Amino acid sequence: MAGLSQRPSEAGLTSHGHRPPTLRTMSPTPFTLLFATALVASLAVKLWLATRQMRHVAAHRAAVPLPFAGQVSLADHQRAADYTLAKGRFGLLVMAVGHAVLLGWTLLGGFDALNNVLRDAVEPRFGAMAYQLALLSAFAFIGGAIDLPFEIYSTFRIEQQFGFNRNTARLYIADLLKGVLIGALIGLPLAAAVLWIMGATGTLWWLWAWGTWAGFNLLVMVLYPTVIAPIFNKFEPLADEGLKTRVHALMQRCGFAAKGLFVMDGSRRSAHGNAYFTGLGAAKRVVFFDTLLAKLSAAEVEAVLAHELGHFKHKHVTQRLVMMFALSLAALALLGWLAGQPGFYVGLGVAPNLGAPNDALALLLFMTAVPVFGFFASPLMAQLSRKHEFQADAYACAQASGADLASALLKLHQDNAATLTPDPLYVRFYYSHPPASERLAALQTQLA
Repeated sequence: MAGLSQRPSEAGLTSHGHRPPTLRTMSPTPFTLLFATALVASLAVKLWLATRQMRHVAAHRAAVPLPFAGQVSLADHQRAADYTLAKGRFGLLVMAVGHAVLLGWTLLGGFDALNNVLRDAVEPRFGAMAYQLALLSAFAFIGGAIDLPFEIYSTFRIEQQFGFNRNTARLYIADLLKGVLIGALIGLPLAAAVLWIMGATGTLWWLWAWGTWAGFNLLVMVLYPTVIAPIFNKFEPLADEGLKTRVHALMQRCGFAAKGLFVMDGSRRSAHGNAYFTGLGAAKRVVFFDTLLAKLSAAEVEAVLAHELGHFKHKHVTQRLVMMFALSLAALALLGWLAGQPGFYVGLGVAPNLGAPNDALALLLFMTAVPVFGFFASPLMAQLSRKHEFQADAYACAQASGADLASALLKLHQDNAATLTPDPLYVRFYYSHPPASERLAALQTQLA
């Protein structure tokens, strides 16, 4: 059994009567200082980068950058700057609240209080599994309730102000309810399976849990296009015969097979445009947002699709999937060790259970703490992603028109109000795609 409740002697814990220890009876551990330091450092770096980005964008708002002079109007450039600044200011608030909530859950005792209430109310009547699922569900519900006002403001205030939001209150609520229902139908059985594995498969539970999680992700990738996505959006077969002919010819040149070409009603919710591949193996399909087809010519759509095919040609999707599975395996192995350490719980503000399993607690604390430390790896992941984008662009130039790709990218930057003057350091830390100036310059080199 994996929890501390199953190994009190190994964990070095002793029971005081029938009650577990409280935080008042347990001293902070070195992990407390480590976590607090990482939390403060990550917040400081995020604030510094965000303010740099806003200052840089504001300082270049008055004039269109020279490489885009004659292609982008001053009004469009300033609209993009204002959109970036509005999102940046709001992001500072979200960031501050998010870190305060995280501090409240951990070092200020939020997790400990929630755990005590649910353990005492649920575990004696309904058993250990029900208590643990209740703990995970309560955390998800409270977190969602805290995030909801910010998501509503972002959608119906900021996106609305800049002409991107096409969502309605009715559709938003319907999406929210569908998301909660699907999350419960999928998430609770998966959580129950992982919790059972943690309690029943010994010290190597993390290896079995990883196999279950990896298999689940692969299954979702197969089912998502035909089962989950249609719950939220309508998918119609691509009707434009001319575009269909171009796309089929492109895929044939690239040696790519797809289940079908579909148009998604993205315009019901947003004016932003996109195109993507979804699915796995024979279930792959090409999806175009209707907003994308409305903005680009057939040649530009072909070039954008060639870029996406470049990711498959260079096996970027496979590489990212393998990397995700490798990192998750390492993370679960680490959790396998941490779950048996009392200092891990106490260090994050929770007195571990002595009379009930700690598996759900370990999962929650780990999922809460890992992003704080993982934040510092963001530049490496962003750099790898930008490298992949350049490779996909080069492939698109070889399979379609580089000039059309450049034209499409510039249109998408304008239509999405993406700033043309981001702060270089902010780009290096966060941007998964190269900024327009670097990307278009690279395309010009390909065309030369």
